Amino acid sequence: MISTRSPRSDLPRRYSTPGFHRFVRGVSRLVLTCVARLDVQGMEHIPSEGGFIGVINHLSSFDPLLVFAVMPVRPITMFAAREHRSDFIAGWALDRLGAIWIDREEPGREALRIALNELALGTAFGIAPEGTRSKTGALLEGKTGAAYLATRANVPILPVVVWGTEQIKHNLRRLKRTTVQMRMGALIYLPAGRADAEKLQEYTDMIMRKMASMLPPEYRGVYADLTPTPQPPSPLLPGEGKGERGMG
Repeated sequence: MISTRSPRSDLPRRYSTPGFHRFVRGVSRLVLTCVARLDVQGMEHIPSEGGFIGVINHLSSFDPLLVFAVMPVRPITMFAAREHRSDFIAGWALDRLGAIWIDREEPGREALRIALNELALGTAFGIAPEGTRSKTGALLEGKTGAAYLATRANVPILPVVVWGTEQIKHNLRRLKRTTVQMRMGALIYLPAGRADAEKLQEYTDMIMRKMASMLPPEYRGVYADLTPTPQPPSPLLPGEGKGERGMG
């Protein structure tokens, strides 16, 4: 699906270039091959073109490596906490990958404008709706940023969940590879346009419930007793925006 939002030429571009994306994907695959056994399912849900928002739970510093290891090479961007910009390797890599630097608690209007502009230009956008890494491994309460961006940009949301990455460091000390699971679900379509705080929270709860339903019970956290809710009505055509891509 192509965003109906008009791109702006006055905003800086923040996205990954194909060459550096391939480099990071190669390094990520090499690292993960050494420390993990991967089981990835649902890649047919990744849109083949147009902007979309990938939402993922966050368990470990290995999660971004997993995302770049499996994502097709295409323009990608994401929010990244400003505190990591000075990290020797991670900060450099995130900057080269086109990360949009934000304060952890408040993205700021300029960051939101840049994110919306990239979505309008067909860039894929990644976000952890919990806003931080879960120390328990279970889902934390989701923030409304993904729902805000999806409704304002009129792009679909790709729900993604991972588990097992939080065990990698522990198992490395025992010279043991970790089984890591990744699941991608069917695209979620939200009504386009402005949504008030109540609606954004409703959409966020729906997204998080969907993610919880894709996880084993012990990872569902605050959404353990909640079941997925139906998607809200959407004016989009049922098959619009869907495509199949492999790992190549």
